[in-house]
Amino acid sequence: MSGSHPSPRTLAEELRNRPDDDLSALLRSRPDLLNPVPGDLTQLATRAGTRASVVRAVERLDAFALQTAEALAIAPDPCPYDTLEGLMTGDEEAPGTSGTSGTDSALQAAVRGRLPDALAALRAQALVWGPDDRLRLVRTARELLTPSATRPSPTGLGPTVAEAAAGMSPGRLQEIVTAAGLPTTPDPVTAVAALTSLFEDREAMAALLDGAPAESHAVLDRLVWGPPYGAVTAQPAPHLRWLLDRGVLLPVGARNVVLPREAALHLRAGRAHRAPEPEPPALAPATARDPEMVDRTAAGQAFTALATIDELLKEWDLGGPPVLRAGGLSVRDLKRTATALDTGVHTAAFWLELAYAAGLIASDGEADEQYAPTPAAEDWRQLPAEERWVRLAAAWLAATRTAGLVGTADAKGRTLAALGPHLDRSPAPEVRRRVLALLGSLPPGTAVPQDAVLARLRWERPLRGAAQAAPDAAPANGHAPDHNAAQNAAHATPQGAAHSAPQDLRSRIALWSLHEAELLGLTGRGALAGHTRALLEAGPDADPAQAHRAAAAALAPLLPTPLDHVLLQADLTAVAPGPLERPLADALDVLADVESKGGATVYRFTPGSVRRALDAGRSAADIQSFLAAHSRTPVPQPLAYLIDDVARRHGVLRIGAASAYVRCDDDALLNEILADRRADGLRLRRLAPTVLAAQAAPDALLEGLRAMGYAPAAESAEGDVVIARADAHRTPPRTAPAPVPDGPPAPDATLLEAAVRAIRAGDLAATAERKPGPEAAAPAPGRLPRTTSAETLATVQAAALTNSALWIGYVNADGAASQRVIAPVRVEGGFVTAYDHTADEVRTYPLHRITGVSELADESAS
Repeated sequence: MSGSHPSPRTLAEELRNRPDDDLSALLRSRPDLLNPVPGDLTQLATRAGTRASVVRAVERLDAFALQTAEALAIAPDPCPYDTLEGLMTGDEEAPGTSGTSGTDSALQAAVRGRLPDALAALRAQALVWGPDDRLRLVRTARELLTPSATRPSPTGLGPTVAEAAAGMSPGRLQEIVTAAGLPTTPDPVTAVAALTSLFEDREAMAALLDGAPAESHAVLDRLVWGPPYGAVTAQPAPHLRWLLDRGVLLPVGARNVVLPREAALHLRAGRAHRAPEPEPPALAPATARDPEMVDRTAAGQAFTALATIDELLKEWDLGGPPVLRAGGLSVRDLKRTATALDTGVHTAAFWLELAYAAGLIASDGEADEQYAPTPAAEDWRQLPAEERWVRLAAAWLAATRTAGLVGTADAKGRTLAALGPHLDRSPAPEVRRRVLALLGSLPPGTAVPQDAVLARLRWERPLRGAAQAAPDAAPANGHAPDHNAAQNAAHATPQGAAHSAPQDLRSRIALWSLHEAELLGLTGRGALAGHTRALLEAGPDADPAQAHRAAAAALAPLLPTPLDHVLLQADLTAVAPGPLERPLADALDVLADVESKGGATVYRFTPGSVRRALDAGRSAADIQSFLAAHSRTPVPQPLAYLIDDVARRHGVLRIGAASAYVRCDDDALLNEILADRRADGLRLRRLAPTVLAAQAAPDALLEGLRAMGYAPAAESAEGDVVIARADAHRTPPRTAPAPVPDGPPAPDATLLEAAVRAIRAGDLAATAERKPGPEAAAPAPGRLPRTTSAETLATVQAAALTNSALWIGYVNADGAASQRVIAPVRVEGGFVTAYDHTADEVRTYPLHRITGVSELADESAS
């Protein structure tokens, strides 16, 4: 992997030797390095080594690249490639090692074959640098991945002999050296070095352990793969004393011991990991299904998703439930919504969050705040079905709000509410796309178990969102409480063995994503649908609208065609044998009540539903002509009688605002109302032969009389009938909730090209060799040159005459300082016009903003 360049001494030097394409790839994979654009390669290398940036880069490694980095963290620094390979594959033959020594030849071959790729991935991320004979892990990554007592490593290794013996007395060190069969040393440093050499010598260490009691080998077998810490009593058993006397176990406290790293590596046959993972887990077992059936199943579910969201918007059309003081929907209102949508509570939370993410529902912002559809919901309902689905799918893919968290508790023990705060999880969009991409990598129509998908996701991002188990404090708790001291002395108990880490966040999001993708119609029978493949095929730089159009075009032929007719029946019902066109569906929603849903929707006509249509401004003739025009069967006589009967009684009573009054030309009807005991609560009294006054609001009076079986109509102050349309309650214009970004956005090709050019030019300016000034000292690295105004002007004029290059310090109008290499062309009017090597263009600079100049050495100028 070494090139023709001399071995770099720093990461900045290695980056300087990389081609521009490699720098672009680094900045694309680690976009946090671009904020702001580094001034030169030294700044880039420094930023690439900061803790926050390294943590983010390490989290994006796959399992084998991470294992390679963990092996480098415990290897010598620098580390030859052969040493790294030995840590990954183990020894071919290791005398006297533990029974779990080595890996089989097939796994060793796989590790050797994949190791160059893993190392290349670490180099591409600027986590490893140096030639193959001197590999170096960046210092921050080494600190993160090196095992310690407070930060256990997946390798299961403990501290080195030198680290574990740091606080040990010189006398005790000499006792250990002597007991191990080594000659005494003059000081503790050489004693530790001698003990380390013994543990690293395979034959000598095997000979030492050959004399150990059988019980000692059992203890080592329990500690060898980690955790390496154990607890002992004040009077250890003889087999433990044998290990302690020879340093195979070293004390790390009054009652705690540790297996040193060098000893553990010997017992492991030199292998850093118990189970290297060079290859990703297979997506198996695979079940092949008919792709057309998968697409039809997914399309049917997509249509159901559209119907469910439409039903939600209708349910909240006149105003939804109130907003909790802390934000979100109450548990009671969530259950009511689930009942209205005929689904479970968790599924209802998903539909609510999906509609919210798509910008279809929001809070209205009033004093008595409640949820309602947004104006965008009306526009969405007018779109073709396939375009409405694409809007929902795109919103789900981009949303960071995670419906699966609804009902769980946050860090403070508060229950997370649907549509409430604290539901954003930044990894959600990436996990959803990765889940669908994994399914998309399979042949069309192929489904795999969800456990296989989760295993592959964990291999691809083993650290992302994983719960890190904290180390246990001494004493160890691996024993049952009733074990006596003798039993404790007979065992060195691995600390933390009884603990299991909870399921990580990414796995939970992946599980939820698989379920939600099925609900939304992205998958069918566990396999990815064809229209979803079209939605995902657009690359990061592609126009998303193009992918949306392709997905809509793929879905459209699979959706049922909306119908323009129903079948009227004599039992006062109408059957819609499929989805209805939007105007017909909206009219029937007013004229009849939905009795049942499914493949066919059954509507029932009642006096209340007919009255609702009359209140909306339709006449009996309008209703009958509408039904006759949209029914494949004649209007049944019972339905015609119902419409005429309700229409005849509708509006005979008129309700207005006094507080409220009843007006009717039929004096006998008013007498009947006054005599009805059910009207006592309305507190009616006669004002005139045809007018009753009420001490109730007009709407309460309307509802009261309707409950008594009458069909009153509201009238305006002018005496005209008020048409009661289903005029929906709408929020003010609202935008969909913005996703919470998971770090900086990925840069596009234009930004990458400009950034690489700026970094290269800045590096040229920073590393260009300058001629030493006769009087002024050269500026410190990274500092701007300083010269007087007269010196600056004279130097620039001379450079313009001789066509030579200069190194200048420059402060722009915003106060930002930079170093540049320029070739002056013209100096006049207080400005210098020059070719700027940093910007790769001709620019004009005010002389008063140049802090100083310095001539370049002849080699740099050329």
